[in-house]
Amino acid sequence: MKRADRDAAFTAYVMARETQFRRLAFVLCGDWHRAEDLLQTAYTKLYVAWPRIQRAAAEDAYMRRILVRTNIDDSRRFWNRERPTSRHPERPMPSPDLEQAQVVLSALQRLPDMQRKAVTLRHWCDLSIAETAEALGIAEGTVKVHSNRGLNRLRELLSVDEHDHENDKELT
Repeated sequence: MKRADRDAAFTAYVMARETQFRRLAFVLCGDWHRAEDLLQTAYTKLYVAWPRIQRAAAEDAYMRRILVRTNIDDSRRFWNRERPTSRHPERPMPSPDLEQAQVVLSALQRLPDMQRKAVTLRHWCDLSIAETAEALGIAEGTVKVHSNRGLNRLRELLSVDEHDHENDKELT
């Protein structure tokens, strides 16, 4: 394959999947700026392995694996241990449509890393247990445990947030 053909195929793939992988990167790390950095690192790694991956027709799976593992690597770095607060005074109030999505994303960010990743890959990306286990590099049983605990914790967080939100409405 000529380099120009390789570059054209890679560019077409990136353009077709950009939104999907940007959202996945955001859900994995919880910050749009970090998600962009994560995505750029993943694209670089994908480009290096592009001929081999394209022959195997496993582009999406490889990209998901790169995103997850790069996020894990980044989370282990000492400078990345700070956690942003959920509210910033300079942010405008979200519109009613975005408010519910923000509540869910906020609840996802409150889960432990592996639970968040398991829930995201299983239920956001709609991967099977085996695919999720492969992407995270863990056993299938561990995926089931993290996914189950993560979903239960999400239910708790969302019911508490919903209850608090209803109390806020009653006070106004």
